[in-house]
Amino acid sequence: MFKWNKLGKVFTPQTVEGRSWLKEFAQAPATLVFDDFMRIYFSCRPPADTNGQYVSYSAYVDLDRADLFKVRYVSEHPILSLGGLGEFDEFGTYPVSVIRNGDEVRAYYAGWTRCESVPFNVSIGCATSCDGGNTFTKVGNGPVLSYSPDEPFVLSGPKIRSFNGLWYLWYIAGRKWKVEEGRAEPVYKIRMATSNDGINWIKVNKDLIESRIEEDEAQASPDVFYAGGKYHMFFCYRYSSNYRSKKNGYRIGYASSINLTDWVRDDTKAGIDVSKEGWDAEMISYPHVFELDGKTYMAYLGDQVGRYGFGLAVLDGRLG
Repeated sequence: MFKWNKLGKVFTPQTVEGRSWLKEFAQAPATLVFDDFMRIYFSCRPPADTNGQYVSYSAYVDLDRADLFKVRYVSEHPILSLGGLGEFDEFGTYPVSVIRNGDEVRAYYAGWTRCESVPFNVSIGCATSCDGGNTFTKVGNGPVLSYSPDEPFVLSGPKIRSFNGLWYLWYIAGRKWKVEEGRAEPVYKIRMATSNDGINWIKVNKDLIESRIEEDEAQASPDVFYAGGKYHMFFCYRYSSNYRSKKNGYRIGYASSINLTDWVRDDTKAGIDVSKEGWDAEMISYPHVFELDGKTYMAYLGDQVGRYGFGLAVLDGRLG
């Protein structure tokens, strides 16, 4: 069993001034390490419109590398513009995952569009940055990973990694929509695709993580890295209904693999749960694990899926 020691909430979007597009939420943290600071990308929202509809932007906060609770800078503008009329990302870019590729930084993100019979649909786009990850430009007007006969809707939650010269993209794919108390709720499972160039992808076309709490368990944020001779995945999961509550809300799970396609789930090893009180007492979700200066950290969301920001935990020991 792993043991994560919670350090506390690091970033609260409500404290940021002068950015009308960044009023609440700091969702799905993703890191990029610089010489003297740690950049954490996240997704945020302005207030809802008159119809109660949100859009989502992606931004970043720079934390002092010597003191991760010291905010040095918050991006003045979204890192990526929303898509044009009818494009897959017209109404949101959430979440985002970044990786260095030579002199550029690539971002893989979920683009949101609104629907009529259900609230939304999502597919995965790619954008590149030539200014060190400050701003990004889409590689095209359409997604790089979209719906298919086996994955008919809601492709989201991209996590990009590179192992042994091959690109890997973990993501979630919708399995069904369920109407719960008059509200359409998506059920999604964790999947994976591989690529030689990061643009053209081959889907594995299988659910990687078995469901545990119920058949319609929804899974998200599959964060994978290699340590101790095997691959580790931290992810989050929830019930399909009444999940905006402590009882059925998101929790963090764990699985391991030796070949990246066959995974053994054992949530008892995750080593982190909701707190008894405070900002993460209702749910914890969207884990992102990273190494920095000899320590292993987890950035994660608290109540209401990050409405009030994200926090950090540090691993007691090392993964293996």
